[in-house]
Amino acid sequence: QVQLVESGGGLVQPGGSLRLSCAASGSIVSIYHMGWYRQGPGKQRELVADITNSRNTNYVDSVKGRFTISRDNAKNTVYLQMNSLKPEDTAVYYCNADLLVLTGGLPHRNNYWGQGTQVTVSS
Repeated sequence: QVQLVESGGGLVQPGGSLRLSCAASGSIVSIYHMGWYRQGPGKQRELVADITNSRNTNYVDSVKGRFTISRDNAKNTVYLQMNSLKPEDTAVYYCNADLLVLTGGLPHRNNYWGQGTQVTVSS
């Protein structure tokens, strides 16, 4: 069974930093695309950043220059380094991945979500 497990959330003061991690486990053949989404109170879920298997990255305008997404293919892990955090960054952050997995011995491409990790930016 394939799982995405996030870690690294918490409470931080404005201007502080956090690093989120998301590790994929299970019968993974390869990883195509990985990304981080967030959903703030009363808001829709939005894409924060994503990274392709060739390490091309994309960011929502509100985090450009402050957040950095990276991946370690050997560890099937994606990271989100968040600096200069603002109260408006408060949200549940979700990891998302497009994976090629073995199901019944055959490869299938599926999309997976992590369970989410809370990030709260407050003084």
